[in-house]
Amino acid sequence: MTSIAMQRRRATVSRVWAQFRSSRQGMIGLAVLLVFVAVALAAPLLADVRELNPVYARAQGNPQWGPPSVFPPLGTDYIRRSVWAQFVWGSRVSLFVGLAATVLTILIGSVVGIVAGFVGGKVDAVLMRVTEWFLVIPFLPLAIVLASVLGRNVWNIIFVIGITSWPSTARLVRAQVLTVKQRLFVDRARSLGAGGGHIVAHHILPNVSGLILANATLAVPISILTETTLSFLGLGDPTAASWGKTLEEAFVNGAMARNAWWYFLPAGLGILAVVLAFTLIGRTLEEIANPRLSRSR
Repeated sequence: MTSIAMQRRRATVSRVWAQFRSSRQGMIGLAVLLVFVAVALAAPLLADVRELNPVYARAQGNPQWGPPSVFPPLGTDYIRRSVWAQFVWGSRVSLFVGLAATVLTILIGSVVGIVAGFVGGKVDAVLMRVTEWFLVIPFLPLAIVLASVLGRNVWNIIFVIGITSWPSTARLVRAQVLTVKQRLFVDRARSLGAGGGHIVAHHILPNVSGLILANATLAVPISILTETTLSFLGLGDPTAASWGKTLEEAFVNGAMARNAWWYFLPAGLGILAVVLAFTLIGRTLEEIANPRLSRSR
């Protein structure tokens, strides 16, 4: 029985990959994302981390506000630091925060949605009231308040994004669970004596996993944009380079007034490219999970 289940899962994965590979937008998004992941992983090889230290930059004789023609490849900032080093090392923090916050968001939302949809009754009512409470409160002000109270570090930012972003996932998963648990194979499993845990693990979760995966890829860009917003507002980790922190420092120190485009443009384009890549991948997975979306276009 286990080998049959594994064969079915491999066949499903192969089918999904074949459908994904046939999608032009999905492959473009995947290619762009892999480039940025490679940059983040190869950061120690691409840029010296010491270039993020203004004392080291001054000792090296780096020019202040040096354009790319003077200090290649991306110039320097107001305290002589390499913009290229900030871009490369900032990609690590931005991608890590986006992915980690999304994992927390999906984990909380999926657990709440599955429990609420499968158990029903008073449990469903309580969980949905809590979910609606989070949905009613404006997302950004709540994130700003939590980030201000908890302190400015990467792990607190991840927690803030995850704890404020899960309600939409919970409602989506709950709706799918309510549909799946009414199907005949679930009734048959109950009639054969299967317990709730077995039904959730072997029948409910496999049938909502596609939706959860598609929603996760669409949640990553929201997490990255939220981290960027919080960093731009001065609530990010002051000790870690990130694209949002680069934009905040460029704005505060008048990079736009000086026309120092090399300071803010790379980080802005990096955020735009990664968000677009995850969105293209998420849309493709969403169409695979729900073929009616692709037919309606």
